[in-house]
Amino acid sequence: MHMLRIGVTGGIGSGKSSIAAVLRDRGAVIIDADAISRQVVAPGSAGLAGVLKHFGPGVRAADGSLDRAALARLVFTDPGARRELEAITHPLIWAEAGRQFAAVPADGVAVHDMPLLVEKRMSGEYHLVIIAMVDPETRVRRLVEQRGLDEADARARIAAQVSDDERVAAGDVLLDNGGTPDDLTAATGRLWQERIEPFRANLLALRPAAPATSPLELAGAQAQAGRIATRIAHTITDRIEAIGARVTSVAGGLLTIDCGVVAAKPAGDGPWLAPEHRAALTHAGFPGVAGGDVFGNCDPAWPSRITLRRMP
Repeated sequence: MHMLRIGVTGGIGSGKSSIAAVLRDRGAVIIDADAISRQVVAPGSAGLAGVLKHFGPGVRAADGSLDRAALARLVFTDPGARRELEAITHPLIWAEAGRQFAAVPADGVAVHDMPLLVEKRMSGEYHLVIIAMVDPETRVRRLVEQRGLDEADARARIAAQVSDDERVAAGDVLLDNGGTPDDLTAATGRLWQERIEPFRANLLALRPAAPATSPLELAGAQAQAGRIATRIAHTITDRIEAIGARVTSVAGGLLTIDCGVVAAKPAGDGPWLAPEHRAALTHAGFPGVAGGDVFGNCDPAWPSRITLRRMP
């Protein structure tokens, strides 16, 4: 399966779903985590029964459905209660998300609209992570005006989430959603045309991106190398105990990365990277090049040569 997997996330009130909507219009298939989270606690569901059993009748609405506002008041400021809720609902959510991903055509683009992507350290699961960026005061205003929250509740919900710095560290693409809807549509459209479509084409052809025709940005190179290493470690987690990435060059339109790897001991006498590991790396966007343990990158924004160097 060579579908391009994209994660879209952002803090509450950032408008991440607006980005997903534009990508849907361009042809992507959206897996909406918020919609799934509502589906698994719908009236008559096992999820709703579990939540009511654990949290009591105070989170049941008059019509028998889940009183989401009452539940939110319990869990947004109480990490323990939030973990208890997640233990009930997350297995159901992951199962349904997996079913929806499996239904995406092999040559498609799957977009996971996922609020907790950074909190759950999921960035390695995607070929690309997009972050909706909006300043906190704008987010507070949106939550008050558009969702009817009072200001204190809005600020508490924002404070309960990870920081913008943590999101920036995880994101390949930062999209400013502090302007008009037309601004966001235009920026997302450019991203689709200039990065997502070429990325998908490279992935389907199992080829690395061609060297860039303009200089790569040195300032962002090391951070991107770290994100690449995270994806590699996630892809072949059974072979890598630890990995570190160091940029050695950005010359010639290529990001050259040296990844020092502490490898898990292979079963038997086989090579440390078996054919199935190389195939998994290819599907993750890192096809082998030049033989040995050197890999390319299908992402056209960061054409790369990545050496996996097994450390003693």
